[in-house]
Amino acid sequence: MKRLTLVVLIICALIMLKAAVDLPDWADPGSPASTHLSPDFLNQGYGETATPNIVTVVLADYRSYDTMFEAVVVFVAALIVMIVLRHMPRKRPKILPPRPRREGRDTVLRGAAQLIIPLMQIFALYVLGHGHYSPGGGFQGGVIFGASFILLALCYNLKFTIDRFKEQAVLVCVAGGVLLYASVGAICLAMGWNFLGYAGLAGILGVSEVMARSHGILAVEVGVGITVMSVMVSLYYDLASGGDLDEGL
Repeated sequence: MKRLTLVVLIICALIMLKAAVDLPDWADPGSPASTHLSPDFLNQGYGETATPNIVTVVLADYRSYDTMFEAVVVFVAALIVMIVLRHMPRKRPKILPPRPRREGRDTVLRGAAQLIIPLMQIFALYVLGHGHYSPGGGFQGGVIFGASFILLALCYNLKFTIDRFKEQAVLVCVAGGVLLYASVGAICLAMGWNFLGYAGLAGILGVSEVMARSHGILAVEVGVGITVMSVMVSLYYDLASGGDLDEGL
């Protein structure tokens, strides 16, 4: 199987290298992306979506299908890690050894965590909600929010964190973020527009089609943020404890 896998990988690599020959040169100003897509995005993005951050416009509106399936890939990754680790033999060494007792430092760490973690979570919400106007959005806000729970587990312990963000709630959030993203598209479809055609939300929200696209971008970014945050926490729970959810780092 190892030899067969190596052969398959080599064949795939050769195919991709062959296909890369037809791609334009790196940073080629005459490439289709530079002569057609980028100018249109820059010139029309704000007028069509009322969103100054063109990166957010591209990811959550013009490329909304691609971003939705990126969230699905993250969701599937968390499920695969959980399934693999939960079905391993129970008598096995820990992937990571339990955290040693650090009596002298725990008080300092926990005191610092109590100050830092709320600020991290508030900043994560700011990054998520302000992605329309400055660098940020669902992926960045979700990562910061997920890191706050990981920091809580590092400064206290895994059980302490699971008691406050239980695995069932984590899994609901993992699927709920993707479901929220897809639900926005389904509502647009029900209103007679294309899937993820946010202008279809205008009749429901009572705003113009341009503002409806802006609100739709925010809704799907919230879904992405929820999924990314909960996937980070789920991966940490499983990898740090070897799938046992007892004690990790």
